[in-house]
Amino acid sequence: MKYTGPKFKLCRREQVDLFGSPKYNVKKNRNLPGQHGAAMQRLSEYGKLLRNKQVLKRTYFLTERQFGRIVKELSAQFAKNKNVSRDVALYQFLERRMDTMLYRAGLAKTIIQARQMVNHSHLLLNGKKHNIPSTFLNVGDVLTVKEKLQKSPLYSQILAENSKVKVPSWVKVNKNAYTVEVLTMPQPGEIGMHADLLKVIEFYARA
Repeated sequence: MKYTGPKFKLCRREQVDLFGSPKYNVKKNRNLPGQHGAAMQRLSEYGKLLRNKQVLKRTYFLTERQFGRIVKELSAQFAKNKNVSRDVALYQFLERRMDTMLYRAGLAKTIIQARQMVNHSHLLLNGKKHNIPSTFLNVGDVLTVKEKLQKSPLYSQILAENSKVKVPSWVKVNKNAYTVEVLTMPQPGEIGMHADLLKVIEFYARA
């Protein structure tokens, strides 16, 4: 089920800024949400794995069904076929989503905003209209903001605010043409994460 409640509540629950926006800074309120949020919680080993899984799932703002499929099915099969480790395969599927790529390129302030842009048909994928945020991009794929939207205040403001955002090495951005090209497969380690990929895999292995 898609979460529609307050996003800051999720950040407070996990004690990290899940969405990369100053308004979700948990330093404003470090108490956990709920009636007993101020009380410290001692987690079991399973509880620690669960919280780790929730952090990663919520960072990419996925439903349990979407996230579980990527962890248990897609990444497992990909790792087996391509002879890569499960954590690398998992990372690549999460980072190759169309909405994530748009966010990493600096053309959206958050993954949530990137998803809205894709849903509202702002982008072309390899020159063709595409509005499915969950699409996994491949090396050589190119996203382009529709020409009629390139001069809109929305994108000019985002590019100005994200001018100092470091774009990962697997993405090439042409700010003049409003294009994003996938250069290579994403690799863990370049972007800081609040979760341990191997612990997420362990959580589903125990379930």
